[in-house]
Amino acid sequence: MEYYNYLKSLHLIFIVTWFAGLFYVPRLFMYQIEASQKPQPARAILGDQLALMTKRLWKIITWPSMILASVFAFAMLHLNSGILYAPWMQIKLGFVVLLYAYHFKNHQIYKQLQAGNFKYSTKFMRIWNEGPTLILFAVIFLVITKSATNWIWGLAGLITLAILLMLGIKLYKSIRDKNPNA
Repeated sequence: MEYYNYLKSLHLIFIVTWFAGLFYVPRLFMYQIEASQKPQPARAILGDQLALMTKRLWKIITWPSMILASVFAFAMLHLNSGILYAPWMQIKLGFVVLLYAYHFKNHQIYKQLQAGNFKYSTKFMRIWNEGPTLILFAVIFLVITKSATNWIWGLAGLITLAILLMLGIKLYKSIRDKNPNA
């Protein structure tokens, strides 16, 4: 148990960098989609640069961070396996499964965009970009409060946050429609 706090610190560091990648990569996807709709030579120049930025973010920061955050989490669970029986931890692990699903879907989108296959709209990407925000809020509140009994309030809070995020996306779209450089 002497090393537990070191493992927890490393886990948190790599959670932060993993989320940084998950927050930014859909934004880069959106920019790649927008660049694909521009006339030449802007399409080629922007497309190549954004593809390179996305590749570096995804392969150098996001994937390694996910792997290391997971390794340190499994090490902590090994040292403190009794925590698996806590209801809040079981709910947290459910959100972690959702986060892995989100990560793997981003990998699929990454591969499609790197191949020049633009299946998704920028509107979809703006909404998709909010997924890790909802998961992060849920996990932080679960870990800090260690309460699974107030899950109804937590769910209501997540729904409220999702609504506020969607309203923010709509507001930003109306601002951009009026001023494309905003």
